[in-house]
Amino acid sequence: MRKELQLSLSVTLLLVCGFLYQFTLKSSCLFCLPSFKSHQGLEALLSHRRGIVFLETSDRMEPPHLVSCSVESAAKIYPEWPVVFFMKGLTDSTPMPSNSTYPAFSFLSAIDNVFLFPLDMKRLLEDTPLFSWYNQINASAERNWLHISSDASRLAIIWKYGGIYMDTDVISIRPIPEENFLAAQASRYSSNGIFGFLPHHPFLWECMENFVEHYNSDIWGNQGPELMTRMLRVWCKLEDFQEVSDLRCLNISFLHPQRFYPISYREWRRYYEVWDTDPNFNDSYALHLWNHMNQEGRAVIRGSNTLVENLYRKHCPRTYRDLIKGPEGSVTGELGPGNK
Repeated sequence: MRKELQLSLSVTLLLVCGFLYQFTLKSSCLFCLPSFKSHQGLEALLSHRRGIVFLETSDRMEPPHLVSCSVESAAKIYPEWPVVFFMKGLTDSTPMPSNSTYPAFSFLSAIDNVFLFPLDMKRLLEDTPLFSWYNQINASAERNWLHISSDASRLAIIWKYGGIYMDTDVISIRPIPEENFLAAQASRYSSNGIFGFLPHHPFLWECMENFVEHYNSDIWGNQGPELMTRMLRVWCKLEDFQEVSDLRCLNISFLHPQRFYPISYREWRRYYEVWDTDPNFNDSYALHLWNHMNQEGRAVIRGSNTLVENLYRKHCPRTYRDLIKGPEGSVTGELGPGNK
């Protein structure tokens, strides 16, 4: 009986070793990111036309805490939607970073409805007006390339798959009840930091055509908010907002600045101040923190009771708990292409 048991265990061990050997032959990276990061997996994930999209067009692998808060808050507000984070520094064979080296990356990848994908611009821009432009451009010679590549990618992704694009300094606070929308940064001026459309919407196709026809990398925002604004003016007769009512043109909603920009870019420092009473932002769906303006490196500090600290505690509690430190070890928001 003992010999039979030993023989059975030996056969099982040989089979396991053979499987592992075959597996390592097929894959040069045993502890890599899961196979759902493939392009086919992306199409299946976003096939229901509902998803939240974030972008990182630099090579950085560890998201700053504001990026982590943005992604976590979206995953919290849209628990039934996939939250897809495209990262240029990620590949299908990237080893999974350790928790100690990349705590934010590890935390985000562990959230059930957050999916990290490599940002392959050439593949994403296929079958769009941006494809020929991308193949001809010399990225290393372009000014503001990180922002321009982000502007191009977001248009193509939402045109192909539909859903909502958000900059990585946008904190979600309640669901957006619109399908086809642009966000007003000010009266008669559109942002491209957050927008949403159903797949293959003609407005986005025309935006991509205009992107190529009027391409100028020397003008910051020319392929971003300026593009959205000039195309919206072609589609709609823009008027001033009345009170806190949104504007509608054809099948596009132009959402009031209060929806995402209750604090304007000129007043961005107010996020880092202590308020007598925290605002309720009842008219807002999300808050754009204007991290691009934060050249001073203002920090989120545990125990400071600033507005931004309180937003973190409420809307991205895990980021706040794990990544935000006290005054002696404060963490500032690093600038990135999705922080406009």
